Amino acid sequence: MAQTPGGDIVVTYKDDIATLDPAIGYDWQNWSMIKSLFSRLMDYTPGTPNLVPSLAESFTVSPDGLTYVFKLHKGVKFSNGREVVPADVKYSIERAVNPKTQGPGAGFFGAIEGFDEFSAGKADGLSGITTDADSVTFKLSRPDATFLHVLAINFASVVPKEVVEAEGADFGKKPVGSGTFILKDWVIGQKLSFVKNKDYFQKGVPFIDSFTVEIGQEPLVAVLRLQKGEVDIAGDGVPPAKFLEMTKSPDAAGMIVDGEQLHTGYVTLNTKIKPLDNVKVRQALNMAINKDRIVRIVNGRATPANQPLPPLMPGYDKDFKGYAYDPAKAKELLKEAGLPDGFSTVLYSTNTDPQPRIAQAIQQDLAAIGVKAEIKALAQANVIAAGGTEGEAPMIWSGGMAWIADFPDPSNFYGPILGCAGAVAGGWNWSWYCNKDLQARAVAADSMSDPAKVKEREAAWGKVFTDIMADAPWIPVFNERRIVAKSKRMGGPAEIYVDPTRVINYDAIFVK
Repeated sequence: MAQTPGGDIVVTYKDDIATLDPAIGYDWQNWSMIKSLFSRLMDYTPGTPNLVPSLAESFTVSPDGLTYVFKLHKGVKFSNGREVVPADVKYSIERAVNPKTQGPGAGFFGAIEGFDEFSAGKADGLSGITTDADSVTFKLSRPDATFLHVLAINFASVVPKEVVEAEGADFGKKPVGSGTFILKDWVIGQKLSFVKNKDYFQKGVPFIDSFTVEIGQEPLVAVLRLQKGEVDIAGDGVPPAKFLEMTKSPDAAGMIVDGEQLHTGYVTLNTKIKPLDNVKVRQALNMAINKDRIVRIVNGRATPANQPLPPLMPGYDKDFKGYAYDPAKAKELLKEAGLPDGFSTVLYSTNTDPQPRIAQAIQQDLAAIGVKAEIKALAQANVIAAGGTEGEAPMIWSGGMAWIADFPDPSNFYGPILGCAGAVAGGWNWSWYCNKDLQARAVAADSMSDPAKVKEREAAWGKVFTDIMADAPWIPVFNERRIVAKSKRMGGPAEIYVDPTRVINYDAIFVK
C-alpha cells in the first residue's frame, strides 16, 4: 500500500503529558512524542529493533571498542531555524547526565570517560566527548555493547542550548528540536497540536501533516469515538471489557493491533522502608500474589512473569521457576521475620482502568497473609514522582507505567530500574535497590562488546536477573501484550503502532 502524504489525525489519552523535555520525560506516553520532536545520532528502522544512523551521516568504531566517531549530516536545522552543530550533541548529552537536570537517564551514559567526575560535581562536563567542525567523538572508559542503542534513546536527543537556557523549567512545555514534528500548541489538560516539520532533513518523512493529542478521554469513550470515526488512535489502548467485544465484531476488523512487546509489569518493594527492608518479607510478598487471577483481569492479554526479563528478551531464562504462589509458605516467612500478625503498608497505582482493579486483586492477596495494604490510585505523573522520592512509596503496582524496553537489550531492564544509578531522586528504581556485587557483574556483562561474545554476554545478563530474585526487590507479575485501537483509515504495518522502540511511530504512520 503506497503511503500518500497528508492527513490530520486525532490521538487520545486520559492523563495529560508530564513533559516533552527529552532529558526528563520517561514514560511510554511522552516517549513517542519526544522521539518525533527531536533527532538523535542513531535511530531504528520503523517497527524494528534495527539500528540505523540518523543525525549521523556515518560513524566508525575503533577495534578496541573505546572510540566512536560520528560525522553529522550537513544543514540539519532546529525548528527555530538554527543549524545543528556537533557542540549541540555534546551539550545535550552532558545536560542529560548533569545531576542538576534531575533526569532519570544519566546512568545510560556511564561508559563515557569522565562520567563519574561529572556526576560527582567534580568536573563541568564529560571529558570523553569532543567535537570539531563536522563530527563528534566519544571516548569510553570501558567497552559498552549497548552504546549505539544508548545514542538512539530519548535522553540522547539533541537540543539547542540557547533555547533550553532561555526557557528553563518551561522547556518541557515549549520544546525546540530537529525532529519530524513541531509542537504548535499545548493547552494544558485539553490538547497538544503537532505539525509536520517541513524542513526535516530526511525528505518524504513524515507522511501525515499533523496530529492532535486530546487529553482527558476515558479509554472506553475514546474507543467508542474511534468506532464512530472521530478518533484515529486510542492511546491508552482498549479496555479489557471492550476488547472481547471488538475482537469478535466484524465491524471492528482491522481496528485492533495486538503485539508482543518487551514488557514486564511488576510491584516494586521499597528496600529502604520497614519492614520491606527485610528480604524474608519481600520473598513472602512474592509468594502471596496469584498472578493467574491478575492475568484474567486483563482478559488473558498477558502471561504470568517470574523474573524481570520478558520472554522475548535475549538472556531470559525459561528454566527459572521463581517464587510459586504459596500463601502458607508466605505466612511462615513473615513469622520468621518477626511479623506473625502481618503489617500495614501502602500500595500505589495509576488511576486508569484496569490498574486500580489489579491493585485491588493484589490488596486481597496480601490481606490473605495478614498484610493490610492501603491503595493510593493517582494520576501517572504523581505515582512516578512518589516512586522517585526516597522513603515515599512502600509498594507500587507499575501497570500503565511498567517497563517497556527503551532498546532491545537485557541491560535496559537493569540500569534504570534495578541498578544503583536508578536509585536516585527522580529515578525509576522505585525499589531503591542497589546490590554492589550485581552492579559489578552488570558492568562486566556490558563490557563484552565483542560480537563473538554475544551468547556469553546474554547468559551473564540472564544470571544477573535470576540472582536479583533472591533479593526480591520486585514482584514480577506479568508480561503484557500491547493492544492498540486505530481507525480504519490509518495505514502502515501493525508493528509501527506497537513499535518496539517508539510505542507509536508517528514518523511512519499514514492515512490511507
